[in-house]
Amino acid sequence: MAAAPVGAAPPATPTVVLVHGAFADSSSWVKVVEELSAQGIPVRTFDNPLRSVSADAAALTTFLATIDGPIVLVGHSYGGSVISNVHDPDVTANVFVSAFAPAEGEILQLLLNPFMYPGSLLLPPAVLVTPVVDSTSPIGIGIDGFIPEVFFHQVFAQDVTPAVAADMYTHQKTAALQADLEPSGPPSWTQTPSWYLVSTQDRVIPPALQRMMAGRAAPGRTAEVDSSHASPVSRPDRVAAVVRDAIAGTS
Repeated sequence: MAAAPVGAAPPATPTVVLVHGAFADSSSWVKVVEELSAQGIPVRTFDNPLRSVSADAAALTTFLATIDGPIVLVGHSYGGSVISNVHDPDVTANVFVSAFAPAEGEILQLLLNPFMYPGSLLLPPAVLVTPVVDSTSPIGIGIDGFIPEVFFHQVFAQDVTPAVAADMYTHQKTAALQADLEPSGPPSWTQTPSWYLVSTQDRVIPPALQRMMAGRAAPGRTAEVDSSHASPVSRPDRVAAVVRDAIAGTS
């Protein structure tokens, strides 16, 4: 290996940007932030609007412009579809955590095909809709989906304690139906090195669907964890480990 030029500055440690998905907020990353920060890795969280894939990707792109140097993007759940639609030259790696990694033209709701990929419990009455004030809607009102409290622990995070699930429920952000119905754009993972962590006990995005998406977005860079959909909460150690792999693999 060639030595670095004398006096050359060491490569900058990338800033890790954590993007939450539907039915969660940035508090879902707290333990992952602690794990990475303890190792001197700079971390930022993005407050995902959960309005539509294109609008959320645009908002994330604007957020990334405030960060100097290389960036590793980490998307959980719907957050994976958002990072797939970001094309920022400073992004050196993508990490998908129990996440959607759609190809161009794919629609998230259609990816959750119960015949091809059975196992998702994210069906009525475990997910319901409610009208919300939505400034992105032409009429100022939108329709959002949410998980009722009675189903939240069982569907979203069955491997955390009831107390932790109850706290997660209080932080739940509703997601616009449009977010699941908008065709995805050209994916960044065709050009950006990507990693994927499959949750093998996921009741939201079936593991078989995750493995299919990982196979095309992160071939040779896929790991698995015995976890619910909420792996950033229940297994932050494994999530942080994959993020460190992505940093090491692109430094």
